[in-house]
Formats: sequence, C-alpha cells, structure tokens
Amino acid sequence: MTAPSSRLLLLLSLLQVRRDWGGGDLAGRLEVSPRTVRRDVDRLRSMGYRITALMGPDGGYRLEAGAELPPLLFDDEQAVAVAVALRTAAVSGVEIVDGAARALLAVRQVMPARLRHRIDAVEVTPLPRPGGDVVDPEELLAVSAAVRAREVLRFDYASSGDDDRPPRRVEPHHVVTHAGRWYLVAWDLDAADWRTYRVDRLSTRTPTGPRFAPRQVPGGDVATYVAARFKGSATANTWPCWGEAVLRLPRHRVAPFVAADDGVAESLGDDRTRVRLGAWSWPALAATIGRFDADVEQIGPPELAAAFAHLARRFERAASAPAVEPRTGPTG
Repeated sequence: MTAPSSRLLLLLSLLQVRRDWGGGDLAGRLEVSPRTVRRDVDRLRSMGYRITALMGPDGGYRLEAGAELPPLLFDDEQAVAVAVALRTAAVSGVEIVDGAARALLAVRQVMPARLRHRIDAVEVTPLPRPGGDVVDPEELLAVSAAVRAREVLRFDYASSGDDDRPPRRVEPHHVVTHAGRWYLVAWDLDAADWRTYRVDRLSTRTPTGPRFAPRQVPGGDVATYVAARFKGSATANTWPCWGEAVLRLPRHRVAPFVAADDGVAESLGDDRTRVRLGAWSWPALAATIGRFDADVEQIGPPELAAAFAHLARRFERAASAPAVEPRTGPTG
C-alpha cells in the first residue's frame, strides 16, 4: 500500500486521465479497500477538488472542472517541469512573459514548502529572442481553436509581395514549433495544396468557416513533413542535394559541424577528412563545405563541382567590386 500523501497524488492523477471511474476499479488500482477510496475522495474534496459521486451498482467518481485553484498535488519531477516551463516562457515565441511570471507565483503559493524550495532552485536567465517575431497569444489561441474544432480559418498574411492578396482560406491541421518559431500547417483551399504559415505573420478573421474532414499530411507525419519542407524537400526528411568532399583538416575539427547538418565525417589520416553533407541546393552545399576554410582535394558529384565553379566566379566578381565602409553591426 502506498503512503497516504502519495496515494492521494495517484488518485488525483487517475481521476484526471479518465472521465469516469468505478469505485472498485480505483480501489484495485490503488491496492486499497473501497472504504479507503471514499475517505481519500473526501480528503480531496476538502482541499477544493470537485469530485462527483456516480450512481450505479458499485458507485464511482468523476473529477469536475473547478472554478478555483485548490492546493496542488505535484511530485518533485512535475514541480520542476512547471518551473522550467514557466521560467522559459520568454523564449517560447509567445507574448506571455508577464502572464507566465504571475502563473509561477500563483502556482508556487499553493504548493507545499518542500516543493516551493524545489522550484525556487530552478534559476534560468532566458535570453531575448532575435528578430522580434513574437506571436500574439490571442492569435495563437484562435488558430489552435480552429485546429481543434476542424473549422476553416481565414486570415491576412504578411509576406513580401503579397500585401494586396485577399485573405487566405485554409483547413488548419497542426500548430507546430520549429527553430524557435510557431507555424500553422494547413491545406490551402485556393492553392489546393499543403502550406506552412508563420503564426506571428498572420491576423485571423472571424467568424471561422464550416467544419472539414481532416486530411493526412504528406508522408503521414507532421514532424517529418515540416522538417522536409525546411530542407527544401517535398515529403522526405532529407536534403535534396548530397555530395562528398575531402578536406585538409583533421576529423575532430570537422565532425561537430557536420553532425549538425545530418552529415558524416570519416577520418583519412591525421589531417584529411572525407565529409558527406546535404543541402537544399548545390550552391548552398558548396558554400557549406567552403565554410570550413580548408583546402578541398576531391569533390563529387559533378553537380557539386559545377556549383563550386559557379560560386568561384561570383566571389571573384565580388572581390573586384567597389569597397564599402565597414560597419560594426546591423543597422535598421
């Protein structure tokens, strides 16, 4: 039998994961008598949890949504998870920093002293997000609600060259995060194709449209689909252009950067490494290899060699272009 406090936490967790529980089922899961379950339910009720008794041969229980926040029952891992999530809200990409700080304070006040010490120990200094592309929480809520309700969504979208375009009409399927930004994955009704939109660039319109039947994203998995789109591929989570080169560098100076691009680094001795890398285009792959600032002994396939020649001509023209005054940083 579990200790009373641990048993209360487990009972509350069970009531949260399923709408209705029979008294006998709960007793079996907790390895206690039905009478003990009734006492534990009464204790949760006294703490502010609204638990309704169900009629039936064996009786049962249902956890109702409450209007007030009762004392929270968290284990150590859950308490740390809440603290980390709320303290890192500044880098979530959504304008909820002040709300997250107030939420952490409210949650902290209804936690036992032992858990308050645990979350106080989580000290995080989130760095500002570059670019200022922060999502309005109301827009995120509106988009997410349309995804959940499976209702056609209309919105204006800020993108280069499309200022006069009429509102988009889409069937919203997924809200995802990728590389610090929020995206909507949707079926565009006018283009009759899948599209990915940045949530910070859209302004939803009301009301939403009719309900729609969900479609399957290409490849059947939204994570694979989004990763593929950002690699310039249609559906497969892989770069469309792959090539090899031998660099005059030891492997330990190459491998960390190759791994970040899903590549492979093979040592050919003390000062030579064969790399296999991918990119969204051949010039991009040539530039990726050029960033190592090392002599290149071999290149393949021919498309990659042609991209090197193309970039060489472009860089040669750039080297003879008029000089400009250096600047210390970006300007507005």
